[in-house]
Amino acid sequence: MTNRPETPLLDQVKVPADMKRLSDAELVRLADELRAETISAVSETGGHLGAGLGVVELTVALHAVFDAPKDRIIWDVSHQCYPHKILTGRRDRIRTLRTKGGLSGFTKRSESPYDPFGAAHSSTSISAALGFAVARDLGGAPEHGLGDAIAVIGDGAMSAGMAYEAMNNAGHLKKRLIVILNDNEMSIAPPVGAMSAYLSKLYAGAPFQELKAAAKGAVSFLPPPLREGAHRAKEMLKHMTVGGTLFEELGFSYLGPIDGHDMEQLLAVLRTVKSRATGPILIHAITKKGKGYAPAEEASDKGHATAKFDMVTGKQAKAKSNAPSYTSVFANALLDHAAKDSRICAVTAAMPDGTGLSKFMERYASRCFDVGIAEQHAVTFAAGLAAGGLRPFCALYSTFLQRGYDQVVHDVAIQRLPVRFAIDRAGLVGADGSTHAGSFDVAFLANLPGFVVMAASDEAELIRMVATAAAHDSGPIAFRFPRGEGVGVEMPNDVKPLEIGKGRMIQEGKGVAILSFGTRLQEVMLACEALQARGITPTVADARFAKPLDRDLILRLAETHDALITVEEGAVGGFGSHVAQLLGDEGVFDHGLKYRSMVLPDIFIDQASPKDMYDVAGMNAEHIEAKVLNVMGVDVLPARAESRN
Repeated sequence: MTNRPETPLLDQVKVPADMKRLSDAELVRLADELRAETISAVSETGGHLGAGLGVVELTVALHAVFDAPKDRIIWDVSHQCYPHKILTGRRDRIRTLRTKGGLSGFTKRSESPYDPFGAAHSSTSISAALGFAVARDLGGAPEHGLGDAIAVIGDGAMSAGMAYEAMNNAGHLKKRLIVILNDNEMSIAPPVGAMSAYLSKLYAGAPFQELKAAAKGAVSFLPPPLREGAHRAKEMLKHMTVGGTLFEELGFSYLGPIDGHDMEQLLAVLRTVKSRATGPILIHAITKKGKGYAPAEEASDKGHATAKFDMVTGKQAKAKSNAPSYTSVFANALLDHAAKDSRICAVTAAMPDGTGLSKFMERYASRCFDVGIAEQHAVTFAAGLAAGGLRPFCALYSTFLQRGYDQVVHDVAIQRLPVRFAIDRAGLVGADGSTHAGSFDVAFLANLPGFVVMAASDEAELIRMVATAAAHDSGPIAFRFPRGEGVGVEMPNDVKPLEIGKGRMIQEGKGVAILSFGTRLQEVMLACEALQARGITPTVADARFAKPLDRDLILRLAETHDALITVEEGAVGGFGSHVAQLLGDEGVFDHGLKYRSMVLPDIFIDQASPKDMYDVAGMNAEHIEAKVLNVMGVDVLPARAESRN
């Protein structure tokens, strides 16, 4: 039986306008009910819990003071948007979070007018909010009227250069713009770098924390009775923090720090800003990730991402693994090589746990670098390490590597530096949906001269590819692997580097050859089992490399079969396109070869289980079987699932 909390005030709030009639005391109680509802909902669906719990009071205060959707509230990354969704007409669907056909785990423009800007990657909110502010002042499309632009950005996201590019531009333009720095001392992992230390200084001193007047805002914004005391407090703060704030130097009025869980402070500051602000203003709010739910507060990641869990104990209902995860296989293999080679080092961008590098960090602290949410820097930093004679592994999710693509081209590929890219979350990833899908890395890496691009078909192959990357010093090399469990294959004892550009035969057949790149190989083999029941035995090969291609293998398959089908977990323009280019250049099509390429379709696929997402993509075993039959002239085609995008 579902444990639903009693929420008499929340039951009265269908849209934010309903909050206008509540007293300040009632808003405090509403926040308590909203926190309970958020915990209850995520216990049933799983998802990002800690970030939302940390902004409950801030969410209530923002919607009580401002007038969304006329006023645009933009949540950076938007891990923290569940309370916002509950208050903006989506409470009746909140228990469909991150499921097929349900609410997105992030803000999404197509989902609600209260989501003015979609997000899932960090550090975009200030740029977007500035765009809204300029559009407002220039008379842009006023479908909801033209109001304030408010960016809510976490301290972890402030480690990315894009946030400062936006602030620099905002300070120059001097538009009315409100930025709320939600400072909870961590993003997914604890924050790193000088910016984190700087923010810590702003509120570390007990004397300043005791001065509520200063916490309620800049001197000029406070009611007259408070101004003298606030002025003294601010002067004290300046002495404590080496002469003022970086934000003021960038052209922002700085208010804070304030207690982000104190509704009285939040309402006072937001009301004053709404009525008095003219140019760009930054409100520095101190919050606690996971606030109000002990299991989240006590977790190392503060309940960042959870499976379904028991509300009383916080215990997560995770399925037992039948095989090690690809991420852990990569991490352990890298540790083995690092033990033998002191030149091996590792770089990640605020994801030491997600990429498996937390183990490396524990054992080789001086050789592991978490650079914060700064993928561009991560790539060029790794390039510098390589140029300096080290053997860096730059471990990033496929979706986040996109953010550093110019650096991959300019700083790594052109200089032929041996940076090793370990690309996690390749392919379709499930509940995080289209924003986190690893769809494009093969296409955007394999077109770069001198790059080696590999994809593991199982966890044993992944170990071999780690060894191959560790030994490769003649240029950049990348290997990709998916989220989740491996296949359960036997692990090799004596791991040798692969021969660059050489695939492997899986089974010999006739008529049709299937050339697989990546972990769809398991679905290929399931399709072959079904085909064998029809008396059809395709040849199957594992390409291993998208670049350089195994020319001998591909041309031999083309010459000895009537049809060739490539299968990959990537967008058009990747492995299959390179194979087609080779076949065309060699004149193979002139001799009647039938060629088909199975790739991810030209759509963004909404969240669902990975299997359901691959059904939409038309890339599961039954689709591969149908493709073989179709190319052989047998009219059997399962309908591709319709996209919900």
